[in-house]
Amino acid sequence: MLLNVVKSTVLVALASCIMNANDFNVQAEKDRIALIDYTIAKFEDGDKNRDKFFPYSTDDELKNNIQKNVKYEDLRKGNYAFNKQGQYSYNEINEMPPYDELVEKGEELYEDNKALQKCFPDVTVAGDYPYFDEEKKEVVSLTGAINKCLTDAGQKAWNEKKGKMAFFQSYIASETKDAEKKVNIQINSAEAAAAYERGKEFYYTQRGYLKLSCATCHVQGAGKRVRNESLSQLAGHTTHFPVFRLKWGKDKVENGLGTLERRMAGCVKDQGQVPPKTNSKEMKELLYFMAYMSNGMNVDGPDVRK
Repeated sequence: MLLNVVKSTVLVALASCIMNANDFNVQAEKDRIALIDYTIAKFEDGDKNRDKFFPYSTDDELKNNIQKNVKYEDLRKGNYAFNKQGQYSYNEINEMPPYDELVEKGEELYEDNKALQKCFPDVTVAGDYPYFDEEKKEVVSLTGAINKCLTDAGQKAWNEKKGKMAFFQSYIASETKDAEKKVNIQINSAEAAAAYERGKEFYYTQRGYLKLSCATCHVQGAGKRVRNESLSQLAGHTTHFPVFRLKWGKDKVENGLGTLERRMAGCVKDQGQVPPKTNSKEMKELLYFMAYMSNGMNVDGPDVRK
């Protein structure tokens, strides 16, 4: 099933589109449903289905650390959806989340900046980004929209990976979560469908000297252990950003919170390739594809990861 997802191309997507806004996401919906079905089946019973999903995994790992019957709504928790050992520490940390004070900083930034208030009169919009701008024919990320708002008002753009950008995005995510809104990515044109396909192609293409793709780890490899970590699944990946990583914040709490672009740049680098720039076409289209794969899930950010 996933091979069919990978093999679809931009040309196929465009050729299959009917000139109706509701039909341009047909291929993307097929991809999303196939991914969800695959992921739910994978974590139904890792021990029972080891030959199909978990070859070379140890008995101890499959029987004692992989949660069975993982539910769709839990996928937004990343590897804590199935990682029994990690669930305890995750729940413990979230009793007093290290990002709480940073969310407050983000709220202060909003309250002190008239430009941001004008650009984002409703801050419960974390699930609506990235979106495809039909006039400019390009994907707009939340990071890009915030910096454009600032620079249009004659202000200096923020760092795209951390600091004020992450603080403000954490406030937006928190408000969206409290409003119980879901990820809602739209594909309403042939150009948007093509952007989605390019993002998907990037995600599934093996690159770099390690010949890895994002999917190697987070689709086929989801649930498998690499060193001391279990690899998380693509489904739900974008729901919990910006994210506070203990690794990032070990020296300074403010540095612990990072945008999705920050995480993806690091992940692509770990694959053995040079990551696309944070506000590049390649990065934005990659995030567009990833966000669509979480469509319908509740926004759950900000959150904690190792």
